Amino acid sequence: MSAVDRLHDIVAPLVEAADLELYDLDLAGGVLQVLVDRPGGADIGAISTLARAISRALDEHDPIDGNYALEVSTPGLERHLRTPAHFVAAARGRMAAKIKTKPGVEGERRVEGVITAADDTTFTVQSAEGGERMLRYEDIERARTTFEWGGAPKQERTRS
Repeated sequence: MSAVDRLHDIVAPLVEAADLELYDLDLAGGVLQVLVDRPGGADIGAISTLARAISRALDEHDPIDGNYALEVSTPGLERHLRTPAHFVAAARGRMAAKIKTKPGVEGERRVEGVITAADDTTFTVQSAEGGERMLRYEDIERARTTFEWGGAPKQERTRS
């Protein structure tokens, strides 16, 4: 069992007990990042309570060798897409995304568009120009959703 699998076994029940959803769990560079969400958004009170519970459980089980920093947060508006479940959720919400493929993958390396479909092995991106491209998860170097900030630009004030 990998370190991340052991961490998942410790963290997932705590997240569920807090009435939150585990979006992602990653251990890299001495940082354990736990990303959680819930429909309508996760509030700071729920996140801080969860962070304390995770910290206590990690102290008790000691699953990580050496020093590390614990970071408990929401994935935010522009979230990384790393698992098929992330892409399925993005397709359900028809989210815009920026994708970079691995070197050697046929076609442009940088793809931008709306994720329109996803399954266990592939996903489809529709560009603003109307073209579609199906990609395999194994061909992706990195991907994240993008958020278009709306609203009209501020108007300059004139002094009278």
